[in-house]
Amino acid sequence: MTEMVYGALPSQAREPVLPKWWQTLDKWTMASIVMLFLIGLMLGMAASPPLAAKNGFAPFHYVQKQVIFGGAALLAMVLTSMMSPQLVRRLAVMGFAVTMVALALLPVFGTDFGKGATRWYSLGFASLQPSEFLKPGFVVVAAWLMAANEEINGPPGRRWSFLLMMTIVFMLAMQPDFGQACLILFGWSVMYFVSGAPMLLIGGICLSLIPVANFAYNNSEHFARRIDGFLDRSVDPTTQIGYATEAIREGGLFGVGVGEGQVKWSLPDAHTDFIISVAAEEYGLILVFAIMILYATIVLRSYFRLMRERDPFIRLAGTGLVAIFGVQALVNMGVAVRLLPSKGMTLPFVSYGGSSLIAGGIAVGMILAFTRSRPQGEISDILRGQTR
Repeated sequence: MTEMVYGALPSQAREPVLPKWWQTLDKWTMASIVMLFLIGLMLGMAASPPLAAKNGFAPFHYVQKQVIFGGAALLAMVLTSMMSPQLVRRLAVMGFAVTMVALALLPVFGTDFGKGATRWYSLGFASLQPSEFLKPGFVVVAAWLMAANEEINGPPGRRWSFLLMMTIVFMLAMQPDFGQACLILFGWSVMYFVSGAPMLLIGGICLSLIPVANFAYNNSEHFARRIDGFLDRSVDPTTQIGYATEAIREGGLFGVGVGEGQVKWSLPDAHTDFIISVAAEEYGLILVFAIMILYATIVLRSYFRLMRERDPFIRLAGTGLVAIFGVQALVNMGVAVRLLPSKGMTLPFVSYGGSSLIAGGIAVGMILAFTRSRPQGEISDILRGQTR
């Protein structure tokens, strides 16, 4: 009837998705991620042939797998970055529920691949580590709860997020996987601090870690062995830390030359946890500094964009994701130079891996989605309005 009287309503032309996505995206962060992946492929060509020869594969078998995993990770990153924050939150909640179930079933169906920690599901053609996919999902769920806590008559979201965090940390510690447990705890603490937690409570949480660490040291041979190895002033040259330290020392400023490094023939994890040692030996500190600059670019640019965000959920979720991403890279490099105890963490987008790469792609895609420019005004507009 309305159309008969007034005529049909003109259809509104929508802006194409791809141009809008490209215009609002943080291109520096995207470019830094792609460069890190390309550096990882370059280092993989140097680090993986010895392992491939040992296992009877073609020289670049693991590089080819890295290309497949990396392609899937970059595709996941791009698709996730195109989503709205609301859609990211919905999918993260569902993914978190699935990975929590997978984490709980690890003691029954998981395997340790001879490494002393049951962290993976063996799929035959590959392995799956649920904790890698759990991290971004947990951060988004915890941010949602903390943001809801600030609403009028909202739920006690901070308390619920704390109980959820403690449950996950306990489950990871039982594997044992203290590295991922520390990442979860750190990410939650950063979000809790940003959400306005009192400093006294933050200090109390930090002090409570002392008896927890003491209990873990006295009751976990896996944890105690790593702490003892870190505190021992002498470095056994036949251990992974010994090989990594020697490789960094040999590399110097400009490296020994492409393909001339020796650490890859001795380190069993040269293509994963200690790939920065391969970079330092063959390409020198120049490449290591370049990698550090790329990680710093991602972290700082993401935080600068999140500081202008008005939505508390987006601000908290983005902050937690960036914190975990940056600290994981920092811990990996810190272990290689013996500034931190061995944790078994990969270097995001550089180390070889399936679960870590794809989960990292999803996490960075979430960061890009949360840091996209939106027509919302900046938080500084509110602050200026309050002071007038």
